[in-house]
Amino acid sequence: MGSQHPVERFEKPPHPILFFFFYLPFGIFTGYLTVTLTFLFSRSGVSIKQIAGLAAINLVPQIFKFLWAPLVDTTLTMKKWYLISTVLTAAAIFATGIVPVKVPNLILFSFMILVCSFARSFMSAAINGLAAHDFTDNLKGRVGGYNQAGNLGGGAIGGGAGLWLAQHTRLIWLPGATLALVCILCCTGLFYVNEPVSTVRVKSHLQTAKNVLTDVWQTLRTKRGFLALLLNLLPLGTGAASYLFAGLAKDWHAGADLVAVVTGGLGGLAIIVGCLTGGWISDQINKQKAFVLFSLLQAACCVAMALSPHVPLMYIVWTLTYAFINGLVNGAYAAFCLEASGRGAAASKFEIYASAAYLPLYFMFWISGLSYTKWGAPGMLNSEAVFAVLAALTFVAAWSVLTRRKTVRDKKIA
Repeated sequence: MGSQHPVERFEKPPHPILFFFFYLPFGIFTGYLTVTLTFLFSRSGVSIKQIAGLAAINLVPQIFKFLWAPLVDTTLTMKKWYLISTVLTAAAIFATGIVPVKVPNLILFSFMILVCSFARSFMSAAINGLAAHDFTDNLKGRVGGYNQAGNLGGGAIGGGAGLWLAQHTRLIWLPGATLALVCILCCTGLFYVNEPVSTVRVKSHLQTAKNVLTDVWQTLRTKRGFLALLLNLLPLGTGAASYLFAGLAKDWHAGADLVAVVTGGLGGLAIIVGCLTGGWISDQINKQKAFVLFSLLQAACCVAMALSPHVPLMYIVWTLTYAFINGLVNGAYAAFCLEASGRGAAASKFEIYASAAYLPLYFMFWISGLSYTKWGAPGMLNSEAVFAVLAALTFVAAWSVLTRRKTVRDKKIA
């Protein structure tokens, strides 16, 4: 396998906090779309069904991004991919800010959202490729925590700040322009990270592609790589309930202002702290086991909320607790995915895990809808907990079988 041209190398790895800022643009657009634009669309008479369609368009490239993630490992450099994708994201945010929000422009908005989501798929691949190469396994928990804190914190900035600006200015371009500028500024961190030296890229494009596929296959065949994929496919630690807390507010008699504070600013702070804490803990223990433990803690929170008195105080306590635990889960998730990705075609491998993680989330959305219709809010929360426990048992069984096989194989070799 070949290598790239020599690049400037730093003696020490970069500080993980840089990856908080690298991931901000990714989260900013998510928050800007789901909060700011959704509010503006709704106020302009766009139906909820049409708004949901725009959100669905945003998710499509994220589900299938594993198909083109190898381009990050095989062409240009990861820094260039990050720069290009961030500039395109900023341009899309600015463009959506200057186009009038009204029904006749929905097709144009759909196109801009699709382009931005496609660009962001390269952004996440480049970020995680850099992180996988620049940090040893004993630091990947912390950088994973910063990654997810930036992603989720960016959502709070894009949604909260974008909506506040939209409500307090007559300049329709100002919210988009401000958020676009923040995205561009995040690129300055590229001066402080190493560009990985590729171990899969050679002169022949065909051989390079073969090297990537070989590296991916060899990783997925390992115990760590297979279990990482399994964890992403199981309905474990999905955080599905967090998407529905605003809708559950009426069951706990929580008013609109309370919901805005708890699911907005306070909830965002709780999940960011949780991400950083979960990432740090994941560096102290087995990262995959940390994810399972945090996911079971999340399941316990669901049961506790279901059993608690349905009063506003309990809504505050359990939604914030769930947000913090959801942060723990996200920090551990990024940690074990970065660890399993290793080096080599790291961007390709990480995006396989990331794409797989969307499947159980959609499954739990479906389960949540069915269980709420049949058993109400407590039934919905308990259903999430039941599936999490079953998924955890499945992982433990798989881990035990693979460990036993490895032990037997090692004895035969000895």
